[in-house]
Amino acid sequence: MATLLHIDSSALSQGSVSRELTATYVREWQAAHPEGTVVRRDLGADPVPHLTEAGITGAFVPAEHRSPEQQAALALREELMTELEQADAVVIGAPMYNFTVPSTLKAWLDQVILVGRTGGGPETSVAGKHVTVLASRGGSYVAGSPRADFEFATSYLEKVLTGMMNVEVETVAAEFTLARVNPALADFIETGDASRAAAHERAGETARTVAARLAEPAAV
Repeated sequence: MATLLHIDSSALSQGSVSRELTATYVREWQAAHPEGTVVRRDLGADPVPHLTEAGITGAFVPAEHRSPEQQAALALREELMTELEQADAVVIGAPMYNFTVPSTLKAWLDQVILVGRTGGGPETSVAGKHVTVLASRGGSYVAGSPRADFEFATSYLEKVLTGMMNVEVETVAAEFTLARVNPALADFIETGDASRAAAHERAGETARTVAARLAEPAAV
């Protein structure tokens, strides 16, 4: 039975496009793989703390020599890393905040990436795992657009996930998500609606593909 780790990072509980996209993904994944398990971590509603000195130094100290602060920090990191390692696939909702990912998502990444275990080389404990990044952006940041050079959200995630953790990453992005609420983007309402619809369709397709791939060994 496969496990999907579902991560949301939007600060919004309502009206979040990235949350809508992950909901579509999870729904389609469950429909295609009903015997699977979904583990959800909502970083917007329940953020993990930022990585501290105790969390860094404690990883390089034998367990019997760790301070109480190091023990507590490593217990959290162990929980988060194990949750990631036990997942067969991951879906991450990643809205763009100030040209990059929410600090809550960055904090989670800092906690789960441990060189020598989940990060730092080709033989990580999560190598080859499929991660779907479902991104939302208020404007347009595609190659060739005026603000393409300001895109540090999906580009960052793709680099850190593949370069540090050696996972397989597929990115789906909905653009112009603020077109209906920002008068300056009113000319792009139709484009934004089309981008969001296409993102939902692709999110669903990706979920079904990943679920089918995970179900294959059980069918043999």
